[in-house]
Amino acid sequence: MSTYDTRTHIIHTGADLIGQKGFGATGINAVLTAAGVPKGSFYHYFSSKHEFGLAVIDTFADEYDTKLERILNDTSRSCVDRLRAYFDTGFETMTSCEYTRGCLIGNLGQELAGQNEAFRQRLDTVFASWEKRFEQCLRDAQKTGDINPDIDPTDAASFLLSGWEGAILRSKVLKSTEPMERFVRVFFMQCLTIR
Repeated sequence: MSTYDTRTHIIHTGADLIGQKGFGATGINAVLTAAGVPKGSFYHYFSSKHEFGLAVIDTFADEYDTKLERILNDTSRSCVDRLRAYFDTGFETMTSCEYTRGCLIGNLGQELAGQNEAFRQRLDTVFASWEKRFEQCLRDAQKTGDINPDIDPTDAASFLLSGWEGAILRSKVLKSTEPMERFVRVFFMQCLTIR
């Protein structure tokens, strides 16, 4: 593997383990064993577990941002259909992992935001960027007359992100997409007042 591939492989392997066990419970040795790379490789790329954790956040955020871009900027669909497609990918992800992982950024936020300021700031930056993407999609939906023109897109985007992350957490606990489905139903019919 090339240097880039090895680093990326360690990050992806670590992200998978962190998604299952949490950051605190995921040791460097477990990541290296799962990745099949020697300990020296880890310290070649990361000076500490802290630096590794930030790299996991950044890599996940970059990859997720690409996914959001593809879904929310798909001009072949209406803005409302783009949001529905976004939620549909969440249902697929949750069922494919059998309700064990949820959102990596959300999980890390719950675990680390109160413990580590650098992690809190990085996670907040990621959430804020997602919120901006949702806000733009909602503004576009207002321009086309697809949703209530009186809602505040900034508030609605913030509610979408917070409510969806909470619904994902509840779905993990219940081992059912019901909380996610309920959130989507209420969001579209009560919050956006789709026309």
